[in-house]
Amino acid sequence: MSRVLIIGAGGVGRVVTHKCAQLPTVFSDIWLASRTVSKCEQIANEIGGGRIKTTQVDADNVAELVALIRRVEPRMIINVALPYQDLTIMDACLACGIDYLDTANYEPEDEAKFEYRWQWDYQERFRKAGITALLGSGFDPGVTNVFTAYALKHHFDQIDTIDILDCNAGDHGYPFATNFNPEINIREVTANGRYYENGQWLETQPMSVSRLFNFPEIGPRKMFLLYHEEMESLARHIPGVKRMRFWMTFGDSYLKHLEVFQNIGLDSIEPVEFQGQQIVPLQFLKALLPDPATLGPRTKGKTNIGCIIKGSKGGESLSRYLYNVSDHESCYRETHAQGVSYTTGVPAMIGAKMMLEGKWKKPGVWNMEQFDPDPFMDDLNRYGLPWHDITCDIDIDTLPHE
Repeated sequence: MSRVLIIGAGGVGRVVTHKCAQLPTVFSDIWLASRTVSKCEQIANEIGGGRIKTTQVDADNVAELVALIRRVEPRMIINVALPYQDLTIMDACLACGIDYLDTANYEPEDEAKFEYRWQWDYQERFRKAGITALLGSGFDPGVTNVFTAYALKHHFDQIDTIDILDCNAGDHGYPFATNFNPEINIREVTANGRYYENGQWLETQPMSVSRLFNFPEIGPRKMFLLYHEEMESLARHIPGVKRMRFWMTFGDSYLKHLEVFQNIGLDSIEPVEFQGQQIVPLQFLKALLPDPATLGPRTKGKTNIGCIIKGSKGGESLSRYLYNVSDHESCYRETHAQGVSYTTGVPAMIGAKMMLEGKWKKPGVWNMEQFDPDPFMDDLNRYGLPWHDITCDIDIDTLPHE
């Protein structure tokens, strides 16, 4: 029996639970926990058949997490809660001796900064406990890491440059809404851009570098250079890589509203006093914005996420483009969630499957590119995220800015 405990019942949690329920031979017993148990019950009712057991938990409370784990006795935790809660859930896994998986690296709630250092520091403790922590098993990070490992295994002797391209061309009809947690989304987008070149991290002003890229099955979209966490682990684990960048597309309406929010301070994480109470402006803004978990039935269009990788094989220059295209409406028909949640939730299920089947099982704390990419790539095709692997001669640096 492979009993799993999923923590988090937002859009990604919905997809993970649906996808796990489709594989009863792997996930024979599924528990879903959240601070708001009604969200868990809604997902369980969508799936039906009594497949999902639900319960309440405060993922900020280690003692409460430990008590729940000891009551449920799962083989592993699939953490799709907030990144702020990664460390408390890892602490609970250590206390109970069970495996751990997440989709996004830790960031402190009171500082707009995310990096793997805090979780990599658990390496020796997880190794000594004989349990596995798999970090960043979403799409980016996650699939993009596996795309890179697959390219290195099958195409390249040496990878020189990696450009990660994330395009969401979905239309939900709102003037402004985020496709995942608004607080995390806005913190990421408003931070300085950052990229890796010749062993150094170089910073840019937020949203100051852009290119116009023609995405397959979508068309031309303006993409902006951001910092994203998978570059940190790839810089550590892909030998000799000279440059890495991450690009993400945004529509004009999103950018216009974001500029206004910044101008009036609604993106701030510093508490302010309002009517005798301390409130965080960004958390207040989050409360006003549409819940990403409700966007599914409204969203039309496609996503395209992938990597353009350049290097050499046998002394000859080579360039490959590995990518996936997903359709928001198809994702919703299957899992009651839009495509951004789907492209994160499916890899979380596959990562957990890899661990439960023993294909990706090693005591310690690991990133996705540190395991054999082939079985994961096979499962992407099998479970809803088919990928393309083509020759590509595009030079992003020569693309237009508009």
